[in-house]
Amino acid sequence: MSFVIQGLSIAALMLHKAAADHAHALQDAKSGSVPVNLTGYFNNQGFGTYAGEASFDVLNQSYPGSLNAAAPLYTSKTGIVYHNPRYLGPSVPDNIICSGQKIAIDPASYFAVSVLHSSDVRKKTVLGNLTFHYADNTTSNAEIRSEPWWAFLTINRGEITYDRFLQKNRTDYNSSHIFEFEAGLVPGKTLEAITLPNTRNETTGRIHIFALSLWGSSGVGVQNVKPTQRVGEKGSQIVEVVVNNSGEKCISGRGLNVLIEGENVTTIAPGHIKRLCPGDQKPLEVSVSGSGSQNVTVHIKDLEKNTTFAHGLTATEPFGLTDWTASSSSLARHSSPPWFSDAKYGIFIHWGPYSVPAWGNSTPYESYAEWFWWYTTHRAADKSGFYDYRLRTYGPNLFYDDFFPNFTATSYSPKEWVDLIADAGAKYFVLTTKHHDGFALFDAGNTTQRTSLNYGPRRDLLKELFDAAKEHHPELKRGTYFSLPEWFNPSWGKYGFSQYDRPDSTSHPGIIARNPYTNATEPYTGWVNVTDFLQDVMVPQMDILAYEYESDIMWCDAGASNGTADFASRWWNWARENGREVTINSRCGTWEANDFDTPEYETFSTAQRWKWESNRGMDPYSYGFNRATKDSEYMNATTIIKTLVDMVSKNGNLLLNVGPRADGTIPDIEMENLREAGKWIKYHGEAIFNTTYWFRRAELKDDGMDIRFTQTDDAFYILSLTKPTGSVLRIEADIPVLDGDRISLLGFGDDGMDLAWSFDDGALSIEFDQDRLDEAEYCWVFKIEYVA
Repeated sequence: MSFVIQGLSIAALMLHKAAADHAHALQDAKSGSVPVNLTGYFNNQGFGTYAGEASFDVLNQSYPGSLNAAAPLYTSKTGIVYHNPRYLGPSVPDNIICSGQKIAIDPASYFAVSVLHSSDVRKKTVLGNLTFHYADNTTSNAEIRSEPWWAFLTINRGEITYDRFLQKNRTDYNSSHIFEFEAGLVPGKTLEAITLPNTRNETTGRIHIFALSLWGSSGVGVQNVKPTQRVGEKGSQIVEVVVNNSGEKCISGRGLNVLIEGENVTTIAPGHIKRLCPGDQKPLEVSVSGSGSQNVTVHIKDLEKNTTFAHGLTATEPFGLTDWTASSSSLARHSSPPWFSDAKYGIFIHWGPYSVPAWGNSTPYESYAEWFWWYTTHRAADKSGFYDYRLRTYGPNLFYDDFFPNFTATSYSPKEWVDLIADAGAKYFVLTTKHHDGFALFDAGNTTQRTSLNYGPRRDLLKELFDAAKEHHPELKRGTYFSLPEWFNPSWGKYGFSQYDRPDSTSHPGIIARNPYTNATEPYTGWVNVTDFLQDVMVPQMDILAYEYESDIMWCDAGASNGTADFASRWWNWARENGREVTINSRCGTWEANDFDTPEYETFSTAQRWKWESNRGMDPYSYGFNRATKDSEYMNATTIIKTLVDMVSKNGNLLLNVGPRADGTIPDIEMENLREAGKWIKYHGEAIFNTTYWFRRAELKDDGMDIRFTQTDDAFYILSLTKPTGSVLRIEADIPVLDGDRISLLGFGDDGMDLAWSFDDGALSIEFDQDRLDEAEYCWVFKIEYVA
């Protein structure tokens, strides 16, 4: 086996000769990053030096540019070198609007293709296929999912981020982003061209490509070395290393160890890979001590042959652990901790005064029941009839705060709740500690009296739940949903906003609500008049949740004006000092403090490098309890399991919501379905928890099959969402299986072991006992244990 370690940063472009000289290098292989010059294909100007100069989108908006020449090359956080996206001059195009262009490539064997891209619409994701053309007249495809170039409230962090963008007539200080996408190519084939997606519809959105780069190497190579700010054993620093296999043979047997050495940098615990086949990529972690420059030597040791190959690299960040500060460069180095990536499955709980009316209409006209107050006072957005329901049910004189006494929690049993979460197979939970109505389920101190301690239950509902978890299920991580704004809190007024400039837009106005029938002023019970909402309400309440309640997850929502940067830096320093790893989501109002993205009622079709968590209700389209929802409409065990498996295979988590009634009871149908799914999850947990996605592909849908893949360092899992029939499962994919490996049907103990299998013509065939397989349901999991 041969090892060639490819350099990073600009140095990657200088390694062609070194790779060519290596004894086992492919004759036609490029080395390291190979940026492709796209200038001749540019058809859009996306950067401007003043408002209105460029028209990235149809509104004559653009990324901010500079008259000063930017560096011609850009190295991404994943170690890929590109021609730098930038302003090229007045009326000079700088990106491609994808319309099916075929990009010629210098023919060679490459490992992967990477692009810098974005879409030009808000709140929409644009999908399209990249088609790769090979010299043998075959093709392969990869779906690119292009996120909006700028967003409000929920901010997906890009590879390149700007602190503003230019509107037609002014500068907007919301951040704008360019994203990175990487797709593997067929190993050993010569790439000749790439056809871009055809996305020319201005209404549904267009995909823009700013730069394209290919990764070429032979043998096993390191693409990226990224020092994190996570603490490992003995106070060491965790370094993420991405390893590619561009060779012709699988890494097998005892596998590889990866070590990092440099000036004042020493490996404490090496990273390890047991199996890595051609065309595949895996991240691993190396623990190091010390600090210093970014230049290090990476050693890859073949434990089977006791050989080592080493090469100098430039890491993407300086080595060494530092204190967190509120600066962008510091905050951006935080990421989701391993426990969150490994946990995969959490339970969301929406509970508050909105659980009293508990109404959001029926599908297909259902809306979020927890938005009851807002919808009844915003008729332009009320497609579900909240206004009419409130009038016919409660009459014209009721105020929203009149629901407080009926939010009783009389049947609330925190132990039963955490028992249910554990029985469901979940590893963490997130409670809505305060929704947009401003009613807090925790002791908010002197920031407000509008809490469950003073009204309704007159109990600290959050403390009771967290205490029950600590006592009965300490393995569960505990999270706090927290709405940054409050719809009708007058102290929020100067920060109030409407998400869009139209009557039906979501808004958090900070203006006292009016009874929609009498126009009387609605009370804001428990309101405390403060000088500044951010400094006197928002940040102090986040501090209370973080420090006094010791939240593991700060799950923000509706992030607009905020004090998140300072809060996050203080919280992360405190957590490190106390030996804890905490995390924060993408809705806290600033891109820098974003450990994971939060798509809502949505999944992806491909694996995402950046960690994500999809949140949705068991209800068809509500988080708060909706009395209009029939039992048959809730997610059943089959749907829960299939949704979880799908998301886990694509580097996602599922945060699945239950909506208790006002008295604290959870609908029986929700509990039954959660526990039924939990049985399957516990029997098959090794294929779900503590796994990673497969770089080669996330899903396989063909001839009635619907399959997902996960893996650990010791095994590979094939998860079939459709029941295999005919006693043979045939999977046409380059599954990383070798002679001597053991394949079993997971969930049957020893009875599921040692299934007969064969691999030929690029397909894996697994024989199974149909009668035994019929005993299982929901999802059928085949485990490949790496023995060879």
